Amino acid sequence: MRTILRVLSYLKRYPGLAGAQLACAVLMTLLVIVFPTVTKLITGEVIPQRQFDRLVPLALLAVGAFFLTNLFNALRIILNNTFEQKVIFDIRSDLYHKIQRLPMRWFDNKRTGDVMTRVTEDVTAMERVLIDGIEQGVVAVLQVLVVGTFLFLEDARLAAIAMIPMPFLFFGAWAYTRTAPERHRRVRKETSSMNSLLHDNIDGIQQIKAFTREEAEHAAFNESSNRLREATLHLMKVWAAYNPSMEFLRNVGYVLVIGFGGWWVMQSPTEADLEKQIGVFAAFLVSLGLFYEPITRLNGLNQIVQAGRAAAERVFEIVDAEEEPDVDEGIDLKTPVEGRVEFSDVKFSYGDDIATLKGVSLRAEPGQMVALVGHTGAGKSTIINLLTRFYEADEGIISIDGQNVAEAKKSSLRETMGYVTQESFLFNCSVRENLLVAREEATEEEMWEVLRAANAEKFVKALPEGLDTNVGERGVKLSVGEKQRIAIARVILKNPPILLLDEATASVDTETEKLIQEALEKLMTNRTSFVIAHRLSTVRNADRIYVLDAGRVVEEGGHEKLIEEDGIYAMLCRQSLMT
Repeated sequence: MRTILRVLSYLKRYPGLAGAQLACAVLMTLLVIVFPTVTKLITGEVIPQRQFDRLVPLALLAVGAFFLTNLFNALRIILNNTFEQKVIFDIRSDLYHKIQRLPMRWFDNKRTGDVMTRVTEDVTAMERVLIDGIEQGVVAVLQVLVVGTFLFLEDARLAAIAMIPMPFLFFGAWAYTRTAPERHRRVRKETSSMNSLLHDNIDGIQQIKAFTREEAEHAAFNESSNRLREATLHLMKVWAAYNPSMEFLRNVGYVLVIGFGGWWVMQSPTEADLEKQIGVFAAFLVSLGLFYEPITRLNGLNQIVQAGRAAAERVFEIVDAEEEPDVDEGIDLKTPVEGRVEFSDVKFSYGDDIATLKGVSLRAEPGQMVALVGHTGAGKSTIINLLTRFYEADEGIISIDGQNVAEAKKSSLRETMGYVTQESFLFNCSVRENLLVAREEATEEEMWEVLRAANAEKFVKALPEGLDTNVGERGVKLSVGEKQRIAIARVILKNPPILLLDEATASVDTETEKLIQEALEKLMTNRTSFVIAHRLSTVRNADRIYVLDAGRVVEEGGHEKLIEEDGIYAMLCRQSLMT
């Protein structure tokens, strides 16, 4: 119930639409009793007494009631869809906003396909709660109350007979609702699992083909799809038992009314009473259909509401997740940023009880190039993750120009940094739009200038539409080197005082590396730079090299000094791990 109430809380944002929609629902529900009343008058008075002059007006009254009912219904549908789309937009917007504010640790434990399922399919399932579970539910309840009142006013005895199945209907609905959430959760979970597997396989299709894993991955997908099939079938089997049972109980109500009602009508003492009772009985039978119909609808809505509830739980699980501290909390870094960076006895663990950094201390003076080298898992990328505050240090102090970064606004901190990763990420849009990520107000002349500085001008001009060429998902339409040079151009356009380069030339050939290296040298001029690299050509000119091993700085100094010391750095060079 708490989950449903949270969904309902979104409705408070649009009281005008909610009120207008409710007014339409009430009016169309009140008009429902017009036709049974007309039926009663025609069968009980007009036909027996051959009152031809009343027949047409009553028929027109019924037509008018039907017309107004459908007019209000059309207006209600328009209002409902406007209302519902506004609320769904708000939910999706809130969810996406929350996802952007979650810490990196949260994403470490989530599959992309699962998150996407929650944003798309689960929010859509919540939408069914808003459309059917709330709006149609209110209409159905109103109709039951209005028609039920009419039934008791017409014939309290028959109305009491018609109510006999109600306790059984309520008990059946309660029993189904009590056990339904777990079945729907299982379906949502298996749907998410299958979508996650599909997302992974599409992302890794090249590897699947390279290792001829098509049959194995197909089998894995079928296994996941089969679990979803079984969960859905179990859900529908229970529904197949529940829904016909409720329908049987409602039909029993019809039979009881016809049996007892027919008996009481035939007990009428006079011909006049008989004619009158036939009219009442006919009106009652018409009304009874209008009474049981919304109850049938409510049972169907129960199924939809339970599905929406399970989906809403998954959506609110993200909404309730602990987000990283506000990126605008804290104080701005002092400007202009000189770029003096210092780590003092910094310790950190990703949460697996294995320390990644074990008291790292290092320093970079303004404009210096600092190289971080070491075996995989030594902690090099973690240093950059802590400097950007993608993760927070467990102990120790990280400072820029003497200011503790833990006290700085994350937005202010990240504005001072340019980050180029080994596999540069490009958005699925044009070259121009990818560059404007760095600075929205940049001119076309400035874009060509930074592309020239990144040795990317020539190939961008050769693209079909130049700057307006779409690069594809993750830049798939470009080579690795071309993507990297656009990423470097993007950072040049940002013009940050501190650069973070995470193996920016690791995945390219020698010729492309030369072009990228030239671009990086231009980029690093007069900037503090942290460079992670396995290639000697990248780090040998660094002002200071820090060698990490098992989360500690074990060597530091220039290239020549470290070679002379004949330690880990020299060994890495000899083993061609840095060539």
